Amino acid sequence: MKNSTAIMLLMLNMALFTSVSCSRNDKSESFSFAFMTDIHLTWERNAIPGFQQAIRSVNDLKPDFVIMGGDLIMDALAQRYSLADSLYNLYIENVKSLAMPVFNTIGNHEIYGIYSKSGADPLNPEYGEKMFEKRLGKSYSSFMHKGWKFMILNSVEDTGKDRYIGRVDDVQMEWIRKELTNTDPGTPIVLSTHIPFISANTQKYVGTTVANDSSSVVYNAKEVLDLFNGHNLKMVLQGHLHSLEDIYIDGIHFVTGGAVSSGWWDGPHKGIEEGYLLLTVKDKDISWKYIDYGWEVKK
Repeated sequence: MKNSTAIMLLMLNMALFTSVSCSRNDKSESFSFAFMTDIHLTWERNAIPGFQQAIRSVNDLKPDFVIMGGDLIMDALAQRYSLADSLYNLYIENVKSLAMPVFNTIGNHEIYGIYSKSGADPLNPEYGEKMFEKRLGKSYSSFMHKGWKFMILNSVEDTGKDRYIGRVDDVQMEWIRKELTNTDPGTPIVLSTHIPFISANTQKYVGTTVANDSSSVVYNAKEVLDLFNGHNLKMVLQGHLHSLEDIYIDGIHFVTGGAVSSGWWDGPHKGIEEGYLLLTVKDKDISWKYIDYGWEVKK
């Protein structure tokens, strides 16, 4: 009887240890992060207090980190150097208020001077994407966090004809291949892209049979996504459209994350208030909610 009791106590202790160990592992793998896209920070439109209000909201929620989804500044495409420079400096100074690490995705409005009206010299060492890279780092990168892989992509390409398109270039495609070669197939992956891979905005607001334009979606998105076949791609975070949508297909969520500036700091855009995504990772799955941080336009 004593032996039976001892065995039962040992089994109970092992069960308790297993339970505690599992809960600790679950806790270590559970986390939250924010996705803030289309800030369009500017000296005008009360954008600075608006962005600071969004930052306070994020800080209150205490996510592990923030991914910025692009269009961080109002515009560098068509602006003189002095204005583009000041907007970048304004963003860098304001984002210091965030209490957690920040990972920046390049948007079309971060690309300096590619519109001829800017008067920019293509020989300027900060021309095009170089302005972003000099100030905020490489335009595509990856990092691991608690067993999840995050890949920040550059989905904007200058056509050289006063126009940008959504495209992931060949150099970056090769980088993705190498990244995935060194990634366990079971590792859950989240991508951040400014220009969406998949969107139903055109079909909803223009016409159900109207094709998406190559400046509103990434035209080689299928080729990019095909690289992830055999890998555990969970979610693609998208910006650009100032719209909120979640398209779930083939086990992947394509979430367009609204906009911190909504209608470029002039009120809601298509009914979507100023806001950002709060994403929660738990039990090897990921969910999101849109946070309206309470900004009101001052007329």
